[in-house]
Amino acid sequence: MAAGDCAERPGIVVPVIDRSRCEAAADCVRVCPYHVFDVRRLGPDETSKMSAFSRLRAFLHGGKQAVAVRSDECHACGLCVQACPEGAISLAPVAKG
Repeated sequence: MAAGDCAERPGIVVPVIDRSRCEAAADCVRVCPYHVFDVRRLGPDETSKMSAFSRLRAFLHGGKQAVAVRSDECHACGLCVQACPEGAISLAPVAKG
């Protein structure tokens, strides 16, 4: 799917990454035509909010996980959801407020 094939305009949904499932496989980075994702080492502020299990899982993968660094650019094509081998990504409606 090319970038122009995504039906929605950005700002309708945001990707949500399940920290208890992400193993930093980076498939989301490879398939996203809008460069929404990056895989990087999580900082202390991010890991402090994670459960012990999620922190252990991240540690086992070098402290790295996927991060939606440009979630406002998500066009809801769902390629990341389909590509994630851990099933760690979902798309959630943007909260209006």
